[in-house]
Amino acid sequence: MKFATTLARLVLAFCACLALPLASSAQGWPTRQPIKFIVVYPPGGASDVTARLIAAKLNEILGQSVVVENKPGANGIIATEFVAKSAPDGYTMLMANLGPNALNPVVYKKLPYDAIKDFQGVTLTTIVPQVVVVNPSLPVNSIAELVAYAKANSGKVSFGSAGQGASNHLSGELLNALGGIKMQHVPYKGDAPSIVDLIGGSIQVALPTTVAGLPHVRNGKLRAIAVTGTKRLDSMPDLPTVAETLPGYEAVSWGGVMVPAGTPPEIVKRLNVEINRILKMPDVAEKLQNLGAIIVGSTPEEFNKYVKDEIAKWGKVARDNNIALD
Repeated sequence: MKFATTLARLVLAFCACLALPLASSAQGWPTRQPIKFIVVYPPGGASDVTARLIAAKLNEILGQSVVVENKPGANGIIATEFVAKSAPDGYTMLMANLGPNALNPVVYKKLPYDAIKDFQGVTLTTIVPQVVVVNPSLPVNSIAELVAYAKANSGKVSFGSAGQGASNHLSGELLNALGGIKMQHVPYKGDAPSIVDLIGGSIQVALPTTVAGLPHVRNGKLRAIAVTGTKRLDSMPDLPTVAETLPGYEAVSWGGVMVPAGTPPEIVKRLNVEINRILKMPDVAEKLQNLGAIIVGSTPEEFNKYVKDEIAKWGKVARDNNIALD
């Protein structure tokens, strides 16, 4: 009995020692070093814009530098793996989104990270519709005209996406299926480079997020013909939805903040409180809403469940359309 009691005390003491580094890092956070805020796509997209707005405010609130780092490539896998394998100490955050966190797990046969086990949700920041945009030289002003043009010019219309298996790859294929057309898919390493080629005329159509696409619509470099959500945008009420022409069409992206699994709960809670507060700040809210983003904010638990539900939903879409990547 004495041996068992002594052993139990030793085990408890050992576990307490293991917990000390995490407790210490939580108490001293975030004074040790700058916080890395990892974005999986190049500058200019929805994730990048949202991350930079949040980072600028966190700089002021936390009194510590929050540095946005863009790590594009491999459809978000490079950046997402980087965060998954980072120390869970509150000094690395991920600007998560639909593609790498909910689509990759269902379209790739093997990933170097587990989309559920390797991450802890902080908050769901935004729901972001996509917008169907075309090069102004393309003689179409609506989804109906795009469908008619694509049918009359088979094989001559291409659409760009943020990458093979990305959300706007799937939304473009859904447009093909419901419209009875076959636009050729051209994958890029993010929305921003696809928009560059769209403006330059290398491709004819793209479905970027509203955050990435609307600034180019407003400056006249691109023409918007529809949004992909179920409702028209408050900021552009005259722009119809795709579903008004092709019933049943819906495709939206989302953004959120995650940290590596095992990050101390105190740090997760602090980040949750501060980021949700930032999303409600008038200047931040105005910028995001003007770009077509719908501001959400959630608890960590709600965001974790949301990601699981998204993986289940898009898994069915991928299976139904035979979308699989090596």
